[in-house]
Amino acid sequence: MIGKSILPCALCVVFSGAGFSTAALAESGVASVYAYKGGKTASGERAEPGGLTAAHKTLRFGTMVQVTNKRNGKSVTVRINDRGPFIRGRVIDVTPAGARALGFSGLAPVTLAVR
Repeated sequence: MIGKSILPCALCVVFSGAGFSTAALAESGVASVYAYKGGKTASGERAEPGGLTAAHKTLRFGTMVQVTNKRNGKSVTVRINDRGPFIRGRVIDVTPAGARALGFSGLAPVTLAVR
């Protein structure tokens, strides 16, 4: 099983609102690929499998996050526009385009850095 270390995302909101940089805030865990069924995301945007967007449980919509695949070192920056993932141990759902950029399909160990 892949370990998970987390800096509570509530701190992301507190620090960013207080004028602190959120670039140093990081999270590790498992990324998964969205299962797109069409429709809209939680932010109200149309779901776009070809876009570089992602779902996170607590980060604000519009937050830019650098996702790095721990297995191969590939990184991509995605914009949070949805909520999830809702499976224990997973920290982010990326679009199929994001997963391709990271070089994985299914699941991958990742680190997240808020930009």
